[in-house]
Amino acid sequence: MNNAMRRKVMALLTEGKKTREEISGAVGPAMLDYHLSILEGAKLVHIQDDGVALTDFGMNFMQGKSEKPRASADLKGAKPVDVVEVRQLLPCIADKSRFRIIARMEPPLGKALSLLEPLFPRGRYSDSIGSLIIQKGTVLITLYGTGNVTMTMIKDQEEAMEILEGLSETINRAIASGVTPAPRERVRIDPLEVNRYLPGTNCRECGEQSCYSFAIRLANGEVPVDSCPTLHEDRYAVRLEHLRALMAYL
Repeated sequence: MNNAMRRKVMALLTEGKKTREEISGAVGPAMLDYHLSILEGAKLVHIQDDGVALTDFGMNFMQGKSEKPRASADLKGAKPVDVVEVRQLLPCIADKSRFRIIARMEPPLGKALSLLEPLFPRGRYSDSIGSLIIQKGTVLITLYGTGNVTMTMIKDQEEAMEILEGLSETINRAIASGVTPAPRERVRIDPLEVNRYLPGTNCRECGEQSCYSFAIRLANGEVPVDSCPTLHEDRYAVRLEHLRALMAYL
């Protein structure tokens, strides 16, 4: 996180939920609404009425920044997981006919979650936020070490439960075997696949001549996803999530 103001806000919120007035008093009022909107768009904070708090994603992000490296985890002692609840079923921002799901698996896997990445062909573990991101077609699943699970572009609750039960079965087979899956080599991302998720407007606001030129640089790891301001419009929210998942492979 390159912006000093946003770093201060995130550090302050590690103490707990704050009002806008409390945040303004601690870090200053200059462009506060703008910085909060950026953090909310990145799903690092949740804003409700006048209160601002870190999301699970945000808490894991800050924990990853502050913790010292831990000893390597393994599957010894890990217990089988169960889907214990589907807490929320909300319409997707980009497609109102699809849903966003917030669910929970217990017991939490913690750092052992990182060892399960090779089990999923389109999965990538992020140590900085303590989560395993899995792409299944248009569905994007984020499984956190805390046990929380989020999914986007879900058809209905029945599909959500089917996917969650499939995840738990795959994880439990690995735990039962006691064998840590062999690490998987990182794959090369095709610029054409990246280009599928870009707006296609060729607006040049990213500094490139076309969306495909930007896709090439993005696939090569030369520029961040956030260099495309158009992607932050609500209608491209799902595309942005999928791009961030793709970039985790690099």
